[in-house]
Amino acid sequence: MNVKFMAEGEKVMKAKIHPKYQMVKVRCTTCGEEFEVGSTAKEIKVDTCSKCHPFYTGQETFVQAAGRVERFQKRYGLDKKEKKQ
Repeated sequence: MNVKFMAEGEKVMKAKIHPKYQMVKVRCTTCGEEFEVGSTAKEIKVDTCSKCHPFYTGQETFVQAAGRVERFQKRYGLDKKEKKQ
């Protein structure tokens, strides 16, 4: 192993084996938003970003969960109007 040591035990990185780290544009295929991040990739495309994802925009719906509750109540004969004592 050919590793050079500096003072206090710090290792020097080997030359010519690391990928080039650069600033690249990330493009959202849904809304077309572009922003820059540091990466070793040449190009990054994402399906959804924070500008168009329902969780971040506040338009998230819980339709599936509501259907499960109604199905559970129907299956076990529970009525919303009834109160158990």
